[in-house]
Amino acid sequence: MTIQTALISVSDKSGIVEFAQALAQRGVSLLSTGGTARLLADAGLNVTEVAAHTGSPEILDGRVKTLHPRIHGGLLARRDDPAHLRTLQEQDIPPIDLLVVNLYPFQQTVAKPDCVLADAIENIDIGGPAMLRSAAKNHGSPTGGGVTVVIDPADYPRVLADMDGPSRQPSYGLRLELAAKVYAHTAAYDGAIAAYLSSLAAREPEPAEVPERETWPRVLTVQMRREQALRYGENPHQGAAFYRDAQVGAGLLAGYRQIQGKELSYNNIADADAAWECVRSFQTGACVIVKHANPCGVALGADALAAYRQAFKTDPTSAFGGIIAFNTPVDETAAQAVSEQFLEVLIAPAYTGAALSLLAAKKNVRVLQVPLGTAHNPYDIKRVGGGWLAQDPDILQATEADVRVVTRLAPTAEQMRDLLFAWNVARFVKSNAIVFCGQGMTLGVGAGQMSRIDSARIASIKAEKAGLTLAGSAVASDAFFPFRDGLDVVADAGAACVIQPGGSIRDDEVIAAADERGIAMVFTGARHFRH
Repeated sequence: MTIQTALISVSDKSGIVEFAQALAQRGVSLLSTGGTARLLADAGLNVTEVAAHTGSPEILDGRVKTLHPRIHGGLLARRDDPAHLRTLQEQDIPPIDLLVVNLYPFQQTVAKPDCVLADAIENIDIGGPAMLRSAAKNHGSPTGGGVTVVIDPADYPRVLADMDGPSRQPSYGLRLELAAKVYAHTAAYDGAIAAYLSSLAAREPEPAEVPERETWPRVLTVQMRREQALRYGENPHQGAAFYRDAQVGAGLLAGYRQIQGKELSYNNIADADAAWECVRSFQTGACVIVKHANPCGVALGADALAAYRQAFKTDPTSAFGGIIAFNTPVDETAAQAVSEQFLEVLIAPAYTGAALSLLAAKKNVRVLQVPLGTAHNPYDIKRVGGGWLAQDPDILQATEADVRVVTRLAPTAEQMRDLLFAWNVARFVKSNAIVFCGQGMTLGVGAGQMSRIDSARIASIKAEKAGLTLAGSAVASDAFFPFRDGLDVVADAGAACVIQPGGSIRDDEVIAAADERGIAMVFTGARHFRH
């Protein structure tokens, strides 16, 4: 069944004139509403206003215009049901074969800091979702035909391509895909409305007043789209898939492009995200090596090669089979260095042609390109039995102005740089976290222990095993030292300065211990637990 009539009513008018012209050239009759109808008419197209089609004028300031049997009957009538087709003929309702609709910009409206309640309410689309749901429900069957529904301008060329194909109509596969896209879109749209309304205070605002809103709405809808079905999860007996947010901001891992290598696994993606989030947090060139979600080597460098060599020194054993991330382009020399070890995933914002040619010899290495950006996840979400925990992402960084020297000895300028570097790395290490650093590189990392003193001991053991001295090093602790014993362990290992949140009831005892050991210590006033 070829497309004979199309109803077009769009808020996003990008590409709509060209699409409507293409439809008209293929003999499709055009119905439209309001501003869209005027736009198409001004472009010289023969378009029928919906009010003329239904015989009913728009009423209530345009709130009611498409909620009419002549519209929904044309959309909902099954093309393979003779009784439906007889009803259309008896009621003089022409079938509508193609619906092109996108909705009032509710999310964009309520995101404005000066949005008043009246503007938010008027941008809740009613007729649009109703038509979309009708058309999507009636997308049809492989044999009986059905309605084609389009909400995304990116899909206009696909519809035209199918119309020019052998069957002269959109295929069932395309109609099914577009129908599913509609329901995902309207679900997200309704979710945004529910989140907004459930965040409002009970007090009715004045007409020109921006309404008071709670930080966390009472109803939170999270929508994800499957990017990839995975071979298995953390372990082979677990099924898994990778879903991405419907909208991915610039800089987030889910916006990756895989240049080469095997299919990404569940653990690859989880570890790659840990590496990427850490490396992109540095403002200068850096390399991060991650193993089992923890940084095992982090370093700054004048270029990718220099940063990698320093990061690798921290823990060559753990780096085997790890994830390597750079926040600077990878050139041939850096690619040569990383390819000399076994790695699972390489991540960078860009690669030179020579680097990619060299890496091509490592066919199994997954090479990802992720553009740098400033976007962050709106929420960190963790599954628990029967529910979810949601929190703001931990993007808090410290500057020299944010810390407070609490010991008699103050850190030197070079020590302060290493302290802030260590503090940033600790943000990405599983708690309890202890990180030794020096001269812009990690020297020892202790992660994920039940006691902080054990993390401190492990970090010093790793440094010793890697042949690195901790004499004069800077140490970061992601949370306060509850007793002086942890501080004594890092001092015994050679630490010269410490950065920690403070806030323990025994802070005075720990400060006195630092003074006794001749260590400079600063407090940040904020901790970085990571579970």
